[in-house]
Amino acid sequence: MRQGRIEKTVEVGGDKSISHRALMFSALAKGSTKIKNFLTASDTLVTLGALRRLGVRIEKRKEEVIVSSTGRLVFGGRYLNMGESGTSMRLLAGILAAAKVEVILKAAPSLQRRPMSRITIPLRQMQANIFGRRRNGVEYPPLVIRAVKSLRAIDYRMPQASAQVKSAIIFAALKAKGRTYIHQPFISRDHTERMLKVFGGRIRKKGKLIEVEPSLLKTPQEIFIPADFSSAAYFLALALLRPKTCLRVKRVGVNPTRSGLLRVLKRMGAKLRIKNRNSRYFEPYADIEAESSSLKGVVVKEEEIPLLIDELPLVFVLAAFASSSSRIYGLRELRVKETDRIHSLECNLKNMGVEFKVFSYRNRRGEEDFYVEIKGGGFKKFAQIRSFSDHRTAMSMAIGVGAQGRKVEIDDWHCVGKSFPDFREKIKEILGPHIF
Repeated sequence: MRQGRIEKTVEVGGDKSISHRALMFSALAKGSTKIKNFLTASDTLVTLGALRRLGVRIEKRKEEVIVSSTGRLVFGGRYLNMGESGTSMRLLAGILAAAKVEVILKAAPSLQRRPMSRITIPLRQMQANIFGRRRNGVEYPPLVIRAVKSLRAIDYRMPQASAQVKSAIIFAALKAKGRTYIHQPFISRDHTERMLKVFGGRIRKKGKLIEVEPSLLKTPQEIFIPADFSSAAYFLALALLRPKTCLRVKRVGVNPTRSGLLRVLKRMGAKLRIKNRNSRYFEPYADIEAESSSLKGVVVKEEEIPLLIDELPLVFVLAAFASSSSRIYGLRELRVKETDRIHSLECNLKNMGVEFKVFSYRNRRGEEDFYVEIKGGGFKKFAQIRSFSDHRTAMSMAIGVGAQGRKVEIDDWHCVGKSFPDFREKIKEILGPHIF
C-alpha cells in the first residue's frame, strides 16, 4: 500500500503519574493549588473523586484543576472505590494509613488481581493497621485501613524497584515519627520525590537511598504538568515504523527516570531529536521529534526496566519490526499489570506472524524472572487485535498495524480511556479516518 509523506506536530494530554500526585500533594497542603494541563482519564478521575469524598474541595475546568484543602482528610463513609487504578490504590493507601480514618479501598475486578503485599508489608512495619484479602500468602484488594495513633519511621529495603511502592512509603513517612530510609534495588520513577520538594517536604536522595522526614506541606500555588511521555511514545513509534513520516510531540516530560525508552530507541537506530528543552522546571520537558527509521534488534537489561515499564508493550512491537532479534530481560512485573502483558503481547504478535519466545530465569536476587526473544522482520499477517482489557496492549498493537497502512480492528477500545481517551482521534488526524 503506497503511503504519502506525513509531517505533523502532535499534542498529548498531561502526564498521568504526575496528575495523580499533583492532586494528592495538593490535598495534603493547606491552601489552594492550581494544577495546569491535568490529564482527564478514568484513572486520574478515580483519585480526584476519592479526594473529594475525603473532604477536599476540587474544582475542575477542562485541563485545569483547582484544589482547596485544609491539609487534613476526613471521611464519614465506609468505602472508597479505586476502580482499575493501581496508582490510586497504592498511593492513597500510604496517605490514608497515617490519616486517622477508617476506610475500605475497593477495586474493579482487574485491580483485584494485582498484589498489594508490597505496600501492606512496609506500611505494617510502620505500625499502620492495613490488610488485604489474602490468597496463597499474598494480599490483594480490597484493602482495609483502620486508624492508628501514630506511625513510626522504618529502614526499608525494597525487594523490587517500584515507583508506586516507594511513593506509598514516602506518603506515610510524612506523618511518621523519625526519619524513614528507603533502599531501592534499582532507580525507579522519581515524580513523587521531585514534587515533594516543590511542596516543601523534607526529602533527600543519595543514589538509590531515599531519606524522608515528617513534613508540613505548603502549596506552591501553581503546578504545570508536562505532556505524558507514555502517550507521546505511541506517536514516536508510529513515526519510526511508517515510511516517509516525521512527527513532533510538544512539551513532553523527559524526566530521566521516566524516559528510558529514548535510550533504548537510540540503540535500535531510531532517528530522534530533542528540541526546546526546559530543564529549569521541577519536571524537565521538551519537544521530541521522530522520523522513519530502519531499526535493529536490541538487548534491554533488567536494571533498565523500571525506567520504561509502561512502554514495554511498545518495545515488543518495535522489536517485531527490527532487522534482527531482540532480547528483553526483567519482565516479571508485566505479569501483574492490568493483565499479564507478556501473555497479551505474545498472543497478539504471534497472531501477526511474529516469532516470540518466553524464557524464565533467576534474576540477581534469586527470584524467578522472565525474558522474551522477539525475531524481527515485521508482521507477516494481520489479525484482529485482542486488547485483554489492557490499554497499553491495545494502543501498542494499534500502532504496529496502523503504521503499515492497514485498518485497525480490535475487540475492545473501552480500555484505552484509562490513560488516553482521545488516542483514536489523534491517530485519525495523522493517518486518516480509514484507519479505524
